[in-house]
Amino acid sequence: MSVLVFDPFAGISGDMTVAALLDLGLDEAWLRAFVGDLGIEGIDIDIERVQRSGISCTHVTFRTPEQYTHRHLRHVLEIVDRAKAAERAKGWAADAFQRIANAEAAVHGTTAEKVHFHEVGALDSILDVLCAMAAFDHMGFRTFFTRTVAVGHGWIEIEHGRYPVPAPATAKLLEGLPIGGFDLEGECTTPTGAAILATLTGGRTPPSDLVPVRSGFGAGARDPSDRPNCLRLLAARPVSAREPGQDSLYLVQADVDDLAPEYVPAAVDALFAAGALDVVTIPIAMKKGRPGLRMEALVAETARAAVIDTLFLETPTIGARYWPVHRPALERTEDVIVWRGQRIRRKTVRLPGGAERAKPEAEDVLRASRELNIPAWRVRLALEGIDGENATNSGPQG
Repeated sequence: MSVLVFDPFAGISGDMTVAALLDLGLDEAWLRAFVGDLGIEGIDIDIERVQRSGISCTHVTFRTPEQYTHRHLRHVLEIVDRAKAAERAKGWAADAFQRIANAEAAVHGTTAEKVHFHEVGALDSILDVLCAMAAFDHMGFRTFFTRTVAVGHGWIEIEHGRYPVPAPATAKLLEGLPIGGFDLEGECTTPTGAAILATLTGGRTPPSDLVPVRSGFGAGARDPSDRPNCLRLLAARPVSAREPGQDSLYLVQADVDDLAPEYVPAAVDALFAAGALDVVTIPIAMKKGRPGLRMEALVAETARAAVIDTLFLETPTIGARYWPVHRPALERTEDVIVWRGQRIRRKTVRLPGGAERAKPEAEDVLRASRELNIPAWRVRLALEGIDGENATNSGPQG
């Protein structure tokens, strides 16, 4: 599992987040293709290297056609819904915009559905959030933490008039997150940046047992003299004393007897989004003869708190339990093959004795089945018996 730590020592915005992801290793070609697939004409992406107080950073700008429409939440969610992204990423993006709408509604005394998105409803802001969320998922990040968020001080001019920093909606979005940087001049954290943090981290600060793997810096538009105006992202992995091929994990468990069956899949999806490595549900008999459901999630230490919080939020349970477990695991690699023009992700494991076993990703098999009008089971059989004449290898999956 990949862990990402936000380090917004000079604040955070949506464009700084996308830029930092590019600096962290996000493929520029992937970003351009993702934006192109949205079907919105006239969008250009400028990516450049810049300096911020001596730190070499990536800077990104989405250049969009001039638009004067004030969007409502439903208009923004329509753009999110038609994006060619994983459901997890679209869920994160929708959650972020829902948070923004709720914050604006609370500040202005209206409802989320009636809120007019002004600056945040502009295409560039929508692209900032949507591209960032899709990129997090594409790069394999599932667990997120944040260090103290710099907010700055002063006044800003926005659609509704002149407001103190942080703007009222931004302050609402930052509730529950650690904040600081009050001595920095100007607006350091924007509503889109705050919404990204709130959605992904919930204010969780990083544990002490992380190993940094790589860092990336995303530059803000301004270059003030009092600070390096950039966002740092730290890709990390948890420290785990383990035997080769054996993970040290936790099993989190809760029993419920009052969760309607149609809402179980949504709870399972939420647990995966919180960082669970695996989730199972087991029918059980509870006290007083009531039929119930046991939910079990396998998690790393860094995701344990987030998964337990999700159990309490997404199910009616009032208690949970957990204990450490060990998981012997086969060595595995992932790559991408091209079959009949379709990109198929594939996982290969090395068995005891050295033999290998490969399995195509089910979602990609189903997509290829729909695109080629071939039954899914035939696609999988063909892929499992594939040879070099019918497929090309695109290399390791990033």
